[in-house]
Amino acid sequence: MAGNGKDTFPVTLVMRQGARHLTSEKETSDLSPFERRRSELRSRLGWAMIRAIYDALPEFQIRRLEGMGFGPFLRLEELTPDVALIQALKERWDPECHAFLFPWGHMVPTLEDVVRITGLRVDGQAVTETTYRRYQEPVERLLDLEVRGERSSLVGRTALQASLGMANARHQTGEGQAKYLARLTEDARAVLAEEEGEAADRDLRRFLILVIGKLILGTRGDPVGCRCLPLLEDLSSVGNYAWGAALLAHLFDSLGTSSRETGVAGFFPLLQVWVYYRLPSLGRGVARRCGAVPLLQRWRFCRDERSLRRQVTLIHDTLDTIPFGHVQWTPYVGENDATQPWVERGHPYFGRGIWLHCFNTVVPLHHRLVVRTLGLHQAVVEFPTRQRAWERPGRSFRGIQQVTDWTVRVREQLDDWERRGKEVVSEATSDEDYYRAYARRYGAQVYRGTRRPLDPEGRIASLEGVLHSTIQQRDDLQAVVDQLRAELERAQQMAGGASSSREDPGRSILEGQLAAAAARAEDAFTQLREREQELRTALARTTMLEAEMAELRLRPEAAEVARWHQEAEAAACWQQEAAEVTRWRQEAEEAVRLRAKAGDLRTQLGEERHRSDMLQSEMRGLERALALVGRSRSATSRSGIPSGSAGHYLAGSSGRRRNEEEERRWRERAPEGSETGSRVMAPPSPYPPEGTGESG
Repeated sequence: MAGNGKDTFPVTLVMRQGARHLTSEKETSDLSPFERRRSELRSRLGWAMIRAIYDALPEFQIRRLEGMGFGPFLRLEELTPDVALIQALKERWDPECHAFLFPWGHMVPTLEDVVRITGLRVDGQAVTETTYRRYQEPVERLLDLEVRGERSSLVGRTALQASLGMANARHQTGEGQAKYLARLTEDARAVLAEEEGEAADRDLRRFLILVIGKLILGTRGDPVGCRCLPLLEDLSSVGNYAWGAALLAHLFDSLGTSSRETGVAGFFPLLQVWVYYRLPSLGRGVARRCGAVPLLQRWRFCRDERSLRRQVTLIHDTLDTIPFGHVQWTPYVGENDATQPWVERGHPYFGRGIWLHCFNTVVPLHHRLVVRTLGLHQAVVEFPTRQRAWERPGRSFRGIQQVTDWTVRVREQLDDWERRGKEVVSEATSDEDYYRAYARRYGAQVYRGTRRPLDPEGRIASLEGVLHSTIQQRDDLQAVVDQLRAELERAQQMAGGASSSREDPGRSILEGQLAAAAARAEDAFTQLREREQELRTALARTTMLEAEMAELRLRPEAAEVARWHQEAEAAACWQQEAAEVTRWRQEAEEAVRLRAKAGDLRTQLGEERHRSDMLQSEMRGLERALALVGRSRSATSRSGIPSGSAGHYLAGSSGRRRNEEEERRWRERAPEGSETGSRVMAPPSPYPPEGTGESG
């Protein structure tokens, strides 16, 4: 195998040039003819090597692989990877529900797709076991190789190839493809054991590690993972495991990686052929062998010389505009399962919601989201979210891992697999409710193209879905009407005319019932036609309004805004309501804050008022006391009573008690160290003091 870099393409082992296309988006037309030829050869190199080693194995090894269930898979011919299609699908993957999001609803590869396309078995034991920190001991003992890194599950690809006779896997100058494959087969046959025994078992384990670690459970890197090696120690039990289910779990997990990663690990041809069958309108594949099985044998990639990004954009545009009726939900109707024993064994696992296992990767298969693959109508379901009841060591099995027994760690999910999951059923009579709920839940998430009008609320998708469901009902009802009319005509012919009907009243009643049923069916058919026309009108109107709104957002000229104001008002109503709700919420928060502040101010005002009332009361008392003192002095002067008897005069007055109380309060307020405190000087008496010697 040529190429040792980390850009190795996971589908075909060494698609280095293809991986660079995926990451750098370099146009194919920019490559020279020699570089394009080199890229094509490298894209075929990995699969060709697997096939060359398989052809070089002795007959008894071939029989052992057939018994394990790998025969159909290993006889597959290489399918050139469609990098643009894989990238476009990855951008539409929803990691929460583990399904693709398209305008017409969820879509997801199922176990039936795996077994029919690849030939790998999906029945049997789950591919799970204990994982370890290091695999040095089992690798040295079972493979006679070295582990790459002290704590790792990876072995070097070149060392593994050399152990199988592929030390010189490069194309030689002037060597054709047939001669190249023949040389690889001879090189492998020269080193492989020809008789049963320990050496033959080691050869088989090495080959299986290469097949499983680089194709079935492939990674983006160049080394080969060997975490499945403990399952290969007993070669007689290898065929008991559901390797196809592990392939699907590993692929789901790889699709859920960050959007910044442009590569996807896993067996890509499964996705390509799945799209060829489900979405033939894309035109990405070309049929080549009618009737060949597994189904991957029937297709080849339709080469596209445009740049990667241009191809991805065109694929998104096409996906956004594919009519709902062009989606093939049941493409395998009419397949002869008798010629595919691996399909017959997998039937008990078809059409069921189940947990998929691949060591430390455990993901759900939400088949209830795609019951239309079973020929049923899609009912409204609760859209799942990603919830794991266990901690996961990592997305890929690289670096240091804890010793974990997954048969115990995920016992509940493993029991679900052993019970074959839960059968998926649907009692819905149409898809309308599902389409509406789907449009509300995902809105514009389902669109990735550039030509699709903006649909933030999913109105266009919802109307298209309801219209498609109505068309389906109309077609079904048309078939019922045709059947009833045919039965009515048959009954009339058997009756032999009106005279026969009078002789046999039972036939007349039957004809009347058939005629009434046909009339009711025709009335219902007419109503559906009218509803279909109304939906088409509403869809055209909504699409036009959304397109006009998008144009106004891009070109907000005043004249166009005024021209389309009325039409835009209906579409922008939800924005105004959201703004009003936000404004009301802010005003409510401000009102609560002001109300709290007003309460604090009201409390402070009450305290100030109380303090002011107290001061005013004290001032009035002082004023009255001063007034009484002034009057008493005036009265004493006028009546000739000596000043020493003023206290007796006051004591005998009617206001004695009040004066004493006021004087006591005055003394309490006097500063400490003063006998009487500060006093206010009384106004001078109008009469001269006694003993001055002045005469009148």
